[in-house]
Formats: sequence, C-alpha cells, structure tokens
Amino acid sequence: MVLTTWGLSTGFCIDPIEKKPLNHFLPGTSVLSFGTAGCNLGCQFCQNWDISKSREIERLSQQATPEAIAQAAHDLGCRSVAFTYNDPIIWTEYAVETARACHSLGIRTVAVTAGYITPEARPVFFESMDAANVDLKAFTELFYHKLTLSHIEPILETLIWLARETEVWFEITNLIIPEENDSDEEIRKMCGWVLENLGDQIPVHFTAFHPDYKLRHRPRTPHSTLRRARETAHELGLKYAYLGNVHDVEGQSTACPGCGHMLIERDWHELGVYGMSGAACGSCGLEIPGRFELEPGSWGRRRMPVDMRRYRRPTA
Repeated sequence: MVLTTWGLSTGFCIDPIEKKPLNHFLPGTSVLSFGTAGCNLGCQFCQNWDISKSREIERLSQQATPEAIAQAAHDLGCRSVAFTYNDPIIWTEYAVETARACHSLGIRTVAVTAGYITPEARPVFFESMDAANVDLKAFTELFYHKLTLSHIEPILETLIWLARETEVWFEITNLIIPEENDSDEEIRKMCGWVLENLGDQIPVHFTAFHPDYKLRHRPRTPHSTLRRARETAHELGLKYAYLGNVHDVEGQSTACPGCGHMLIERDWHELGVYGMSGAACGSCGLEIPGRFELEPGSWGRRRMPVDMRRYRRPTA
C-alpha cells in the first residue's frame, strides 16, 4: 500500500495557535498549518469540504518534504506545525515523519483531528504529537451515524486514552449545529461525560456552525446557544469553556477559576491582557493546565500564506 499524499499538501499558511483552536498551548504564538486531501469521516457539515472531499490531490497540492516543512517553520519563527484542514490520521506516515523533522529543530507539533482511530494505531500516530485538538462532534451515536458516517465510541475511547496514557496536551471542540446537537440535554450529557472521564481541567470549545456543504438548510448557531453551553459547562464543574466562530471577548478569554483574575484576554485570535506568571495565575498562584512559556507570543490574528517552493531542495 502506498500513501499517495506523501509529500503533497493542499496549502501552507501561518496561523495563530488560537485558531486551531488551542488556548492553553503556547498562547500568542504562530503555527505553520497544512493538510493533504481526503478524510475518514463523511461529515455532511464539513467546512473544509473542498479539501477533505477532494480526490484530485495532484491538482490541489504543493510539494514539501518533512525536512522542508520543518525548515520553513524554523525560518519563519513558528513555534509549532499543525497537521490540519483534513484529518492527519489518514496520512499518518507523512505526519509522523514531518513531526520527527520538526522535533529535530525544536518545533512542536499539533494534530487537529476527529480522533477516529483504532487502538492499535493510536500510539503510532500520537507519540509524535505534542498537542491535539479533538473534535467531539456531538454526543449521540445517531448524530455520528447519520451526519458523519462514523461512530462515537472510538472517539470517546481516544479521548480517554489521551488523558490516561499520554503526555499529549489536548483540547476538545464541539461544533453546535441547530436542530442536530444543540439540545440542553445533549450538551449537559457531553459535559458530564468529560468531567467524569477526563477531569475538570480539559478545555472545551463550543463553536458556531455556519451552513456549508450538504447541511445548508440549517441556520447559523445563535450566539445565545453558545453562551448557554458555556454556562452549562461551568455549572457542571468544567473549569475552562470557550466560545468560537463568534466575536465574544469574555467567552474567548481565560479567567483564573480560583480568584477570577484575567489570565489571557482574547479578541478573536489576538491576545490582550496577559496575567499569567509562567504556568500559574499571576494573582493567586493557582497552576493552570496547559503548555505555557515564560512570555506569550505576539503573532496576533494574522494569516500568512507560505510558498513552499523556496524550501524545495534542487534535484541532482
């Protein structure tokens, strides 16, 4: 079997790490993002469908070796490289080799994934990742079967395995789709499961849906629905719940769950007030879960395309 997407990508771009979204991993820093084509899920609401559903990898792609990607990230001042746009689980060999090249230059790695992977394959893929954002797309088997052509249990197993068996920092994203997975009961059950099985320290991002691909008949997610989900998470005991795909400084920012001190203010993907002291609250000293450096990055909300041709090694 040959991985036909090895060395090919659907595009390279420097993003803020908060866009992945990761709020507790190297805040404010830039990440070099790229993907390939195809996916192992069939989400009817896919918002990268032109990439994840593409079979024309040769037409869509730039060429880049793992070493070139690592060098580009290093030269452009990126603290990490993200495997994203489509699920990197389906191009594990390319992702793992790129991660090794990145680590050799001190660059960390991020997987943006649905977590739909077998137990045997999990260690091979995740042992090369420093962080991950895992899409927990809903909390019913019916939703997964009907709208993603997959099953929920492997994703739940992956999340438990990440929490209990690895050092990978991970955060969860839940895209809330009106009339599909937006009931108070489902959100409450999901938050309760996270609390019971993963603990109260895992950040959960509730993000707004916009009509796309095959689910254009559903409306955009009301801002009030996202806020209610965040309130439910906090009421049940989750310490870090965030809003995404909407402009809400309070809902995107991190406050200390101990004293209420503003730790990281976010306006979209740009940092404002920064009240951390290393990995702790600068006011009360409470340790904050995540991967933090002494100072935050200053990339802001910029998005910068990268032309990988300048990193291509000349052929003999």
